[in-house]
Amino acid sequence: MKRVVMFVWNHFTNDARVLREAKTLQRNNYNVKIVAIHNPKTPELPEKELLGPNIHIERVRMYPVLWDIFKKNKKIVLVAGGLYVIVGAAISLRRSVMSLIGYLLRMCAFVQLLRTRSVQRNALKVVRSLRMMVAGFKHKPDIVHSHDLNTLTQGILVSRLFGRKPLIYDSHEVQTERTGYNEKVAQIWEGSHVPFADRVIVENKTRGALFEWMYGVRPLPLYNYSKYVDVKKVPDINVHERLGLDPDEKILLYQGGLQAGRGLEQLIDAMQYIEKGTLVFVGDGKIRGELEEKVHQLNLATRVKFIGKVPLEELFSYTKEAYIGFQVLQNVNMNHYTASSNKLFEYMMMHVPVVGCDLPEIAQVIEKEEIGLSIDAESPLEIAHAVGRLMNNKKLYEKCVMNCKRAKHFYNWSREEKKLVDLYKGLYE
Repeated sequence: MKRVVMFVWNHFTNDARVLREAKTLQRNNYNVKIVAIHNPKTPELPEKELLGPNIHIERVRMYPVLWDIFKKNKKIVLVAGGLYVIVGAAISLRRSVMSLIGYLLRMCAFVQLLRTRSVQRNALKVVRSLRMMVAGFKHKPDIVHSHDLNTLTQGILVSRLFGRKPLIYDSHEVQTERTGYNEKVAQIWEGSHVPFADRVIVENKTRGALFEWMYGVRPLPLYNYSKYVDVKKVPDINVHERLGLDPDEKILLYQGGLQAGRGLEQLIDAMQYIEKGTLVFVGDGKIRGELEEKVHQLNLATRVKFIGKVPLEELFSYTKEAYIGFQVLQNVNMNHYTASSNKLFEYMMMHVPVVGCDLPEIAQVIEKEEIGLSIDAESPLEIAHAVGRLMNNKKLYEKCVMNCKRAKHFYNWSREEKKLVDLYKGLYE
C-alpha cells in the first residue's frame, strides 16, 4: 500500500474537494495523511484525527510555543527580554565601550525588525511550514500531493530530501489572482516551483488553458463535482421551522463562504424586487456583519435569514430544502472569471434550479443542461427577474428540476475521480 501525504494550508474542517480526493485514494488502496493547520480559536479541534481506514489528519500548531507564551504573558516576556539585554550590555561593556555601542545598535535593529508586521507574519509562516514538513516526513510518503501554491514549497522539499518522490501540484485557484497575493510575486513563485512537480491538477479546462499559457505545462483538469447523492437518502432538517417560516415559504438559497466578490450584496438588493420567497444564507465569512447591517438598513430582516456555517456532512440536508439556488460570482478577477464552482453542482445534485452568473464555466453548464437561468450577476434587477421567471413559470421550473435529475448522472465525482486514480497510477508506470 503506497503512502500519500497531502498538504493543505487550512484547518481542514470543510474542505470538500480535498476530502473527496483523499477518500478516492483510500478506496484505491492508498494510505493518506493530510497535514493541515490547527486553529487555536477552536481548541476542541483534534490535532490528530482518523477519518476512516487509512485517512489520517495531523494539524500542526499555528503559532510557535514561545509566540503563544508572549501573547498570553507579555509583561513577563518583556521583563525577561529586558534582563537579557541588560546582562548582554554589561558583558559587552566589560570588553569595551565600542563593544557596548555595537551590541546596543544590534539589539535596537533586532527589536525594530521584530516589530515589523510583515516580518512577524512571514516568520510565523516559515515556522508553520517547517512543522508541516516534519509531519510530512514522519509519514514516509511514496507520493507527495500539495494543494495550492502556499504548500508547494513544503511539497518540493519533502519530495526531494531523503530520496526523490513523485510530487503532485493541485492548484484549486488561479494563484496569481488570489486575495492577499502580489500578482508578480505569485507568478514568479509559482513559475519557479512548477518544474519540480511531476503532475499538475487544475479545477477546469479554462484554468488549464491559462496555466499552460503561463508556464508551458499542460495540467489535468479535475472538476470539483459533488459526489453522487440520492435525494431520498439525505436526512431531513426542517429549515422552515428553524427559521420560523411558513411551511409553504419558498427558500432562495445561497450556500458557501460570505466573502467579497460573490454577489451577496446584490442578492440582498434583489430582494427588494422579489415578491415571494425568503433569502437564506448558509455559511459564514468576513463580510457577514456587513451583510446583516445591509439587511437592517433595507428593512429586510423578515425576508433575509442567516444560518451560519453547518457541518459538511449536513449541507445537503439544507440544500434540498431550497426552491432556487444562487451562484452569482462577480467578475472581479481572473480567479472568479474562470471558476466552475462546487455550489453549482451541489444545487444540481439536490434538484434545485439555479440562478447563476454568466461567467464561462458556470454559464456553460447552466445553459447547456438547462438547469436554470444565467444572468448578469452585477444587476440586482436581473437577479430578481430570473427569480420571478422561475417562480411564475411552473413549466420552466419543472423542466429545470428534471434536467438537474438527468445531468447529475454526468456531473458527479463518481465519474470524475477516475481521472485522479489514473493520474496516480501513471506516476509509477
